[in-house]
Amino acid sequence: MSATRVCVLTGAGGRLGSAFCWSYASRYQIAALWSRRPPLFASQDQRVFDPLGEEADLHENRCPVLTIRADVTSRAAIARAVDQVLSRLGRVDLLVHAAGFRHWAPMLDGDSLLDSVDRHFDVNVRAPLALTLEVAKRFWAGRAAENAAANRNVVTVSSTAGVRVYPGHGQSVYAASKAALNHLTRHLAAELRPLGVRANALAPDSFPGIVPTAQVTQALVRLDEGTATGRVLMLEAHGESWV
Repeated sequence: MSATRVCVLTGAGGRLGSAFCWSYASRYQIAALWSRRPPLFASQDQRVFDPLGEEADLHENRCPVLTIRADVTSRAAIARAVDQVLSRLGRVDLLVHAAGFRHWAPMLDGDSLLDSVDRHFDVNVRAPLALTLEVAKRFWAGRAAENAAANRNVVTVSSTAGVRVYPGHGQSVYAASKAALNHLTRHLAAELRPLGVRANALAPDSFPGIVPTAQVTQALVRLDEGTATGRVLMLEAHGESWV
């Protein structure tokens, strides 16, 4: 078994997921879960070529990710994805929930906001819970000492909108789902503690517009390497803080 940490990453085809793959594929064995679009990175199914020298030995091809297409709102799809991860990589050391959904609209402007409620909570709250529980039941259970020694942990990607109110942006339901995710993460930390597993939320402001995407990926790694649990780390233009 490789000594490289195994990271299961949802939302791998999004801005944050792709940036994490590009920056840290050599540090982690990444199982990259995606739904609508795969990460633009070398994988078991594709290689990356330099148009000016396609025979070049590119770094990306030396550290491919394991891409798995999965609808994280489906419990059956989650179970199949965990099957593949454990079959191919053997374990899970870090679980990063970067998949997310957002629909911003004023409360009094038609029905689109109400129509988005279920999707917000399915993707932003229920999916992280379901995947974490699947990994906990299938792999972390009964391994408390091993988990603690390996510093295994969960990081949910939230938003400053889950802590602060930004009037005039139509973020009400999105923000409510992220606030729920923050509190869910604290409960995950409490209930995973007997298994020797930590859980924290990372709540960045808008990226890359306000906070650089690289700062967000670096914070993910720092949370993995640290010892905190049950906390929410906010990343804002003026710095970072725990809440």
